[in-house]
Amino acid sequence: MDIHLDRDKCIGSGQCVLAAPEWFDQDDNGIAFVLPGTVSDDTLAEVRQAEYTCPALAIAVDSA
Repeated sequence: MDIHLDRDKCIGSGQCVLAAPEWFDQDDNGIAFVLPGTVSDDTLAEVRQAEYTCPALAIAVDSA
């Protein structure tokens, strides 16, 4: 699974960090970024929750 985050769309709401703190963090300006790692089946639900709760629709999860 690949996590794609469009930082230009990010509005800094922090919903991704709340939903999946192992996968997302925010810089000093509040803009989210993806933390390194490989999404496993065990953590996929958290990442999908972050994708669904992002108000800016800045997150996409691909199964490639």
